[in-house]
Amino acid sequence: MTVTSAWIVTTARLRMTPVGHWDLADLVRLKSDPRSFALMLGGVKAPVEAASELAQDICDWGRYGYGMWAVRAQRGKFLGMTALMRRADGRGVALRFAFLPDVRGVGLASEAAGAALNYGHGAAGLKRIVAVAREENFASRAILGSIGMSHYGEFRRDGSLMYVYQSIR
Repeated sequence: MTVTSAWIVTTARLRMTPVGHWDLADLVRLKSDPRSFALMLGGVKAPVEAASELAQDICDWGRYGYGMWAVRAQRGKFLGMTALMRRADGRGVALRFAFLPDVRGVGLASEAAGAALNYGHGAAGLKRIVAVAREENFASRAILGSIGMSHYGEFRRDGSLMYVYQSIR
């Protein structure tokens, strides 16, 4: 895959680059940590699952012009991920994000998620972007509201109430 500079997103504190094979170790660390990934769709991942998902994420960039970004500090430290991904349940293209526990609480997830949302509506030309968060995931729900997404509906999955948010432009 050739990474085009149009897919790279920078903010005041972050550099978001499309994931590649070079990100595998960082993504395994993120996705295997229950503090980071327990509330994500599919939950905590084994290394082989993270590698398989990475292969799909790389393909998505070539197919759609959007996908998963590795989020790093401007100086290069891996912080987490944010993504625009097609949901298998047909709800649409979804915004996702997860960060390592030691970098939370300083607005990085809001900054990255907001930048991904803007990229989705702008560069990717998506009119509607959704996000799904568990009822008890107050931090993610607060982030979604803070970047301008509005509560749209709910559904149940595996006994949990899931909140659906959307952004339409």
